Amino acid sequence: MGPAVRQRMTFPTIPQINKKDTYKKNSKKSSSGSLRKCEMYTNPSHVDIGIIFPSGDTAFKFLLSARFCAAIWSHISDCDEVYNFWEPSHYLMFGQGFQTWEYSPEYALRSYTYLMVHVVPAWIYYCILQPNKMLVFYFCRCLLGLLCSLCEVYFYKSICREFGINVARLMLLIMLFSTGMFISSTSFLPSSFSMYMTLLSMGAWFQRKYELAVFTTALSAFLSWPFAALIGVPIAIDMLWLRSDWIKFLQSCIISCFAILLPMIRIDSLYFGRLVVAPLNIVKYNVFSSHGPNLYGTEPWYFYLMNGFLNFNFIFLAALVTPFALIIVKFFVSKDKNYRNPQCIPYWLSLQPLYLWLCVFCFQPHKEERFLFPVYPLICLCGAITVDCLQKLWFKTMVRSGVHYLQHTMHIITPIMVVSCLLGLSRTFALYKGYHAPMDIFMELNKLTVEGDISTEQKINICTGKEWYRYPSSFFLPSENWHLQFLESEFRGQLPQPYSILENGSMIVPPNMNDENREEPSRYVNISTCDYLVDLDNGVETPREPNYSQQTDKWTVVKGIPFIDAARSNQLLRAFYVPIVWERYCHFHMYNLLKVKKPSKYNNSSKQF
Repeated sequence: MGPAVRQRMTFPTIPQINKKDTYKKNSKKSSSGSLRKCEMYTNPSHVDIGIIFPSGDTAFKFLLSARFCAAIWSHISDCDEVYNFWEPSHYLMFGQGFQTWEYSPEYALRSYTYLMVHVVPAWIYYCILQPNKMLVFYFCRCLLGLLCSLCEVYFYKSICREFGINVARLMLLIMLFSTGMFISSTSFLPSSFSMYMTLLSMGAWFQRKYELAVFTTALSAFLSWPFAALIGVPIAIDMLWLRSDWIKFLQSCIISCFAILLPMIRIDSLYFGRLVVAPLNIVKYNVFSSHGPNLYGTEPWYFYLMNGFLNFNFIFLAALVTPFALIIVKFFVSKDKNYRNPQCIPYWLSLQPLYLWLCVFCFQPHKEERFLFPVYPLICLCGAITVDCLQKLWFKTMVRSGVHYLQHTMHIITPIMVVSCLLGLSRTFALYKGYHAPMDIFMELNKLTVEGDISTEQKINICTGKEWYRYPSSFFLPSENWHLQFLESEFRGQLPQPYSILENGSMIVPPNMNDENREEPSRYVNISTCDYLVDLDNGVETPREPNYSQQTDKWTVVKGIPFIDAARSNQLLRAFYVPIVWERYCHFHMYNLLKVKKPSKYNNSSKQF
């Protein structure tokens, strides 16, 4: 059967009512009936008109398909995801993995409870089917995609009720094709989990399920990222100021704290071997320490503007001007109409989380793409609202007569959305074709083992120098006998080190760890110990970064995959994939898997670390 769609019938405009204090009086009646009335006010019409939109089941199928595509084809763009989440998870499952200073019991910034949410289903899958570890990696990603799509369809249904069918279907289209949602939906990052919770908390808020909204906000703040509590501020304003429901708010907060924080403290304390409140530790480090996150780089003020455009194209710009679009519609299109039900949450409050988040994070010197993940769904929502406002403005200025603005504006809005979707697909393809090589190279290791070229019993060291940050995790190593080793490179910061092999390894304070990103030479090995080496042949050579691929007397190229050279490629074309043109105007290096040829040729008297 084909995908189901529903035809919604809008109803005649309900007579004008006094809006003064109406929301405050009626918001206590959070029934589904009042929400359906909210829809009727959103798109008033004097005659019945059919509006086609995807049902919840159909939306879920679309979203799940898109998220599974992300699980399979999305590359890992942030080394923090690998070393702070995939590696500790690998340690919990298999007893081996890299440990960063944030997991040292001395600092204890990260939560093992958050890891266990992902590890437990992966461990069950592994115990039942005994698959290749790489399949466990993709199983986890598919689970994240499933969770994301479930949260998205809940959010979609809530938007249908609060903002109307047209805004909801536009938002669904943006979420399906935007590169931002493609990247964030299956990333193993606290900010991605906070994005899931944003979908649930905002969806629950729009349905007036305040207890669920508070609980999911608390889950986001405690379990994944404490700063995500900022998204819950407008919900608190609604409950405390507009509704004056202090009792429900306090009850919800207390229950959430006991239900989430207490088990979390218990589990984390068991793993660290001492009393640990991980959310408190990460706030103390980022806000109150003398050095904080700025050690890891700073970005200019326009970083998020550029990143937002790449991930959402002009929809991101549309989301930034949504408040102005709503003001124009209010005063020039609907000034004589009660076009929005007073029982709906006021726009200035319901859209506040996005702009509050941007105001806070745009002024932080340390900026990362993942810091905006929690508000990605709100970017999609606000972008859709702006497009809807554009339809109303076009109808008012160019048509001026007719039954309903949707009947006369689809020919205007369709090409706009088609271009946005094509730009999203183009950006996604560019990322896959340009940056997926590291994951493909490490997949080759499993192929070598399966084909019998390498014994699964002997200890094998696979080394990397300047490409340490593109390592896709130990889940891509064929067996426990394979070990990643680090070589010297121009990177002068602190690299992670393996967990202790002892049973209580997570409780042991590792040596040579610091919270100031100082280089630790103990991480490096001599190249004579390497059996395989992963390196990018970029034609650049320094004393700490030799061009290993050109040392043909010492190394054999087992596999090479093109990897985009961002510096030499056309800036626009490297960002958006255009068939034929992209390959012509972009430059590439070979991302190589090298096998040692004659290890005896290396000088064994070279410096040991």
